[in-house]
Amino acid sequence: MTDSITIGSLAQAAAVNVETIRYYQRRGLISEPVKPLGGHRRYPREAVKRVRFIKRAQNLGFTLAEVSGLLALDDGQSCRDTRRLAERKLAVIEARLADLTRMRKLLKGLIAECESGKRPRSCPIIATLSAGA
Repeated sequence: MTDSITIGSLAQAAAVNVETIRYYQRRGLISEPVKPLGGHRRYPREAVKRVRFIKRAQNLGFTLAEVSGLLALDDGQSCRDTRRLAERKLAVIEARLADLTRMRKLLKGLIAECESGKRPRSCPIIATLSAGA
């Protein structure tokens, strides 16, 4: 069994496509191995874990810039720093949720006005959107 894998095998093992691997390389999130003369680049098997880490972090809402910071943190010594980063991310997510909740409430109200038929000549959604124009 070999200690290295091709980009296709890396992508398959990490459940991403090859272009994702290349993009992560361009962003500096994973190293691009040296291409041997006449051969294909080979990635260490540990690269699978790194790509999965990146995807999991993205699924939690971290940007690639933030993921880069997470990757730079040492696992045991930087728990406090990691926690601060996660707390900041949570605050951003909570602010977004508050905005989305406000938008949802407003849209539901506008839809209800449309359905009520109280304003047959003027659509409340169009009127609301036009008010700031």
